[in-house]
Amino acid sequence: MSAPDKATEDQTKIAGTAAFSKFMAVLQLIADQDAPLSIAQLAALSGYPRPTVYRILAALMAEGMVLENPRTKQFEVGPRLINLASRAWDRSDIRATAIEHLRALRDATRETVHLALPSDAGMVYIEKLESPQAVRMDSRIGTRVTLYSSSVGKSYLAALDEDRRERLLRGIRMERFTEHTITDLAALRREIEETRARGYAEDREENEAQIFCYGSAIIGPDGLPAACISISIPLFRRLEDPLQTYVKPLLDTCAAISRKLAGPG
Repeated sequence: MSAPDKATEDQTKIAGTAAFSKFMAVLQLIADQDAPLSIAQLAALSGYPRPTVYRILAALMAEGMVLENPRTKQFEVGPRLINLASRAWDRSDIRATAIEHLRALRDATRETVHLALPSDAGMVYIEKLESPQAVRMDSRIGTRVTLYSSSVGKSYLAALDEDRRERLLRGIRMERFTEHTITDLAALRREIEETRARGYAEDREENEAQIFCYGSAIIGPDGLPAACISISIPLFRRLEDPLQTYVKPLLDTCAAISRKLAGPG
């Protein structure tokens, strides 16, 4: 291949990568929201011109990745994306390894249990087992939570080595969700050190008002956090002996799954 041909091919690859990144950015915005979004909202959130957003949406709709409500002209996740996500979660090795332990943890604590994987600068719930009690968590599989306001996020950060953790911390933009949300980086670093010292994380109404969560990491064969588990409890229902009621079963569950991931020996 001549030098001009190689340069043209490289430019085509770069342009294709940039276009794909825009598609993914718009799709991620739609997936992250609790309610459908209009073109104007997507343009504002993405920073792309409205004609660009419209072209992206047209392509995503053609592939069944996005649906448009004909009445409201708003966009939401389409059936093809839901199907792909469902199949990926069903085939997830860590979910398959963890699911029986998660059920046992949910039954022992009678509270909602989440399994989360790291995703970019956050965590994504890939499994949720509902509390059998009347008041439950307003979350779903696919929900993204931050590293700094959730117990799964803080337990993930605490289980990382210092270099990896600092790279993530430098890129965090801290938004306040409740009056208890940590929005200061120095305070977050102190919180991570406390999490490392005690062996589990706490979300003290930081992600959602009136919800208290305990989180801990599942360690993979490489010694790095592979996933995290949380127990979410409505504050009015939180029992007086949390270490025995929630924390010990949580730590035992994470340890058991870590051993299974490690395999024999």
